[in-house]
Amino acid sequence: MGKKSRVKNRTVNQQDGTAGEVGPRQPCPCGSGRRYKACHGSASGPVPTYVARPFEGIRSECDLIAMREIIAAATAPLPLKDGVADGRTVQLCSLLPMAAPALSRADGSIWLGLQVQHAFGDPSRDLAAVLLKALESEEGEGIVGLTDDPGEGPRLQDLVTDEPLEVTVHDGFDYWIADVEDPDGTAAASLESANASANRSTRLGSAEAAYWTDVGTREHLRWVLPHDEEPLLDALARLHVSGKDVVADGSRFVGMFRTHGLLVPVWDLPSGTGPEALEAPLSRLRTDLDAALADGSPLTGDERSARNGLANRQLTIR
Repeated sequence: MGKKSRVKNRTVNQQDGTAGEVGPRQPCPCGSGRRYKACHGSASGPVPTYVARPFEGIRSECDLIAMREIIAAATAPLPLKDGVADGRTVQLCSLLPMAAPALSRADGSIWLGLQVQHAFGDPSRDLAAVLLKALESEEGEGIVGLTDDPGEGPRLQDLVTDEPLEVTVHDGFDYWIADVEDPDGTAAASLESANASANRSTRLGSAEAAYWTDVGTREHLRWVLPHDEEPLLDALARLHVSGKDVVADGSRFVGMFRTHGLLVPVWDLPSGTGPEALEAPLSRLRTDLDAALADGSPLTGDERSARNGLANRQLTIR
């Protein structure tokens, strides 16, 4: 007895609304890149569309990613377009108590959290949805968040101005209660475990979105870079072969991770290096990296080998 033929599903073209035939194992016509049976053909409905580089176009894209992914405690005023906040101030926070998406505070201000538990495919749209919901809330309402996919709507790029973020890195989370009365010390006591898990970090001044972090047994330099991946890998390979990727005595370029569409090179540093010792070497490295990015000549054999090694030492964080 021969195999039964696969039954094709009728669906609607997402672009022009015309009906068409799509097999369950064929790409979904919505453009998600998934098979039809795992997207619009799924019994539970389509999964959220994943956006590879959600913060592209924002002036401080790299610092925003650093606050979301690699820095424990940091804040920055969020510059919004006229008419968005109606006089209420908004502060970005790396992390809020209980990983809250946003807080509507008694003074009328909004605190918007970056390190949150929900994930609906497009962090920029999610942040915008939380922000607009918080701005519509009553002053002092407390925690504001999302329980379901917000659906179509503005993204953070639609709400912010082109001003850079002014990031302040904190040693811990004391900023949570800095302006809150705490007569019996209850709030301060609740910070102890949070502060114990916060690694000390410093934003370096010699390169944008470069952060030194002390993790106890060693230190790290992590640098969020805005460049496209392919030319950046070429440039880093050139620097490695020429020995120009050293940032301190005893440091080691250990690889990089990819997050929100950008690469973040990582250096291990000897304990006791400190952030100050990195400023001058990082300034030179930034200049050398710019020159390597501008070099359009073919890679040498050693550079190609180094590039392959770098590509194999990547970790993607979503």
